[in-house]
Amino acid sequence: MLQSEILGSGGHVPAKVIGNSYFDYLVEDADAWIHSRTGIRERRFAEESESTSDLATTAALLALENGGIDPLELDCIVVATSTPDMILPATACMVQKNIGADNAFAFDMNAVCSSFIYGMEVADNLIRSGKYKKVLLIGADTYSKILDFQDKGSAPLFGDGAGAVILGAGTSGRGILQSVMKSDGKGWELIQVPSSGSRKPVTAQSIELKENTFKMAGKSVFVFATDIIPRIIADLSERGGVKLEEIDHIIPHQANVRIIDFIAKKTGIPKEKFLLNLDRYGNTAAASLGLVLDENRRNGVIKPGELVLMMGFGGGLSWGGVLLRF
Repeated sequence: MLQSEILGSGGHVPAKVIGNSYFDYLVEDADAWIHSRTGIRERRFAEESESTSDLATTAALLALENGGIDPLELDCIVVATSTPDMILPATACMVQKNIGADNAFAFDMNAVCSSFIYGMEVADNLIRSGKYKKVLLIGADTYSKILDFQDKGSAPLFGDGAGAVILGAGTSGRGILQSVMKSDGKGWELIQVPSSGSRKPVTAQSIELKENTFKMAGKSVFVFATDIIPRIIADLSERGGVKLEEIDHIIPHQANVRIIDFIAKKTGIPKEKFLLNLDRYGNTAAASLGLVLDENRRNGVIKPGELVLMMGFGGGLSWGGVLLRF
């Protein structure tokens, strides 16, 4: 039976480091205030001249190099993002041009912070269909471009980055074993950029009211996340026929260390099994899972044969997870 194996991975963040003290204008002793509430120490912001496609391109090239894959071998490119370069065309087409993947078809998908997990589901099914051999998935976001920097509840949380994986057809028993994807549109208003499309086009007035910036009902999202994450873990474990103690690593969406602490306590899973980088990068939205995956593949924390559970949650509301054997 065909399965989707990870053939290569790559991650990239901008050079500009933004420490918590950057936000001293919002709150006294911002470093202590932000770290105690989120676990974040610093994040990266793209330069004015850098776009989502720039970060995605670098991550893609690193993944190709890591996997020893020629861009012409790619059948498909998926860019998972909620901060595309433009509303049209697809950022994936820009990446396709940049990396010379002339034989691929390319498109974007947006499930906000769940985008990478949703992208893995799409890529996995493309491969399992037997029609496509290699799919490049890139999670990339530049939330620094859409933040309201007067909102202390959201501005310090986010950073920019891109994480990429190349999935390929295999029969070794490694790769994606199980997946679960869900959404609940009744909660769409909890995470949004109100003035950003046809519902409420950007105008001088909407800009003045900062309706073209990111808005989040933080407390409601925290309640949602702490309820849904244990369900993702339980569902995937049951579907995969594995016990919680058999899972070697968990890669959660890098939103807030308080959420991870709560989940570890609620499920009884040791916190050291949760792989994190949010202290250095903040919440990189669609990039977060790919960045953690690449980092821990390269540094040897994730070893061949190990079971890894990845999960994401975000706007929509949306959530999902995948269980992989490396």
